[in-house]
Amino acid sequence: MRSFKKIVSLLVSAVLVCGMLTGCGEEEKADKLVLAVRSGTYAEVIKMCIPGFEEKYGITCEVVELSEDDLHSEILHDSLNSKGSYDIIMADSSWVSELLAEGALADLGALGYKLDTDIIPATTDICIKDGKMYLVPYYGNVTVMLYNRTVAESLGFNVEEIDTLDEISSLCNASSAAGYGGFVARGDTANNVVVDFLPVLRAFGGWVVDSSGKPTVNTAEFKAALNYYMNLLKTGRLLPKDQLISSIETGSQVLAVGWPGWYMTDAVNSDYCAFPGMVKSGDESYNSNIYGIWTLGIPANCRYKSSAAQLLNYLMDPEVQKSTIGYGGVPCRYSCLTDPEIVASNPHLEVICSALENGIYRPSTRKWPEFYAILGARMTQILSGELSVDDGLTLAQEELEALMK
Repeated sequence: MRSFKKIVSLLVSAVLVCGMLTGCGEEEKADKLVLAVRSGTYAEVIKMCIPGFEEKYGITCEVVELSEDDLHSEILHDSLNSKGSYDIIMADSSWVSELLAEGALADLGALGYKLDTDIIPATTDICIKDGKMYLVPYYGNVTVMLYNRTVAESLGFNVEEIDTLDEISSLCNASSAAGYGGFVARGDTANNVVVDFLPVLRAFGGWVVDSSGKPTVNTAEFKAALNYYMNLLKTGRLLPKDQLISSIETGSQVLAVGWPGWYMTDAVNSDYCAFPGMVKSGDESYNSNIYGIWTLGIPANCRYKSSAAQLLNYLMDPEVQKSTIGYGGVPCRYSCLTDPEIVASNPHLEVICSALENGIYRPSTRKWPEFYAILGARMTQILSGELSVDDGLTLAQEELEALMK
């Protein structure tokens, strides 16, 4: 009897082991992979790479395009499922702390992925936590000046030589006086109100938190930057993103804080260049390059991690990434951004490379969405005249301190 039980036990164990191996086999090779990515240029550069991967590995890929807010909520919601709907996800750098706190990301190192030295080191800071790598920097979004070249040149300005906020004011005032618009910013969401202001804040030497994470919005630097910003906005207006981009191309506005991912490859009049880091000539120059890098990762509940890792390696391949530049891609790789042949037809990439080497990430805290909601709401009240700068920032500081406790 004991011998019979032992045989049965061994058979059951064998079945379980086979089941585990079968499961592993399914994970090793997928018939289809699904990617959840940010809509727009970010999705377009991914989609143009997919046919090459499908042909090489025989795996079909589906790209699900979502708006920024929808992508954020969808990733978090899907992370609660035992089996995820997505095999590759695109994530904004400001979501990283939240995603890690929820255990939503797989350890890429454990899946065999390794960062190489060609990737700009500063862009990887947000990707690594406690020695483990959870994301890779895919799209090198970093703040720039988006401007109408035709209007600026007609007024005697070479925007690429502008290196102070004073010169930005001069251009925007001249453009407004000539019947064009001046400075345009996004005012449609709390996040956009805050983010568009950050490069100006940095040029004044301010920031939203100190080294210990304490809010620093009720400060002399923040107040000076916001007063400057309000005067700059008097030359133009607030618009949603798509209308902002169009207004620069058509010349109804001359300048905005923008991102490389907004640039239209078929643009005739608009272009972008570096944003200045000082207020006036002779002042200290600060790093005003704000990262908006879009990263790629594999969900912790991904069903086909090995196949997903193959796709991730393919999308991050230097030659594959080079091929995206003609479609608006901005890799975080030296070999892509400094290649003489590529730079000859895309000179702005040199500016982007320098900005990516010296950028600054928004605060890495899972409370960032609440943080910008509070600050953006108070800034909106200030910009509309409902609150004074002093009163609005005093209230914002109190509310943010309460939040960060």
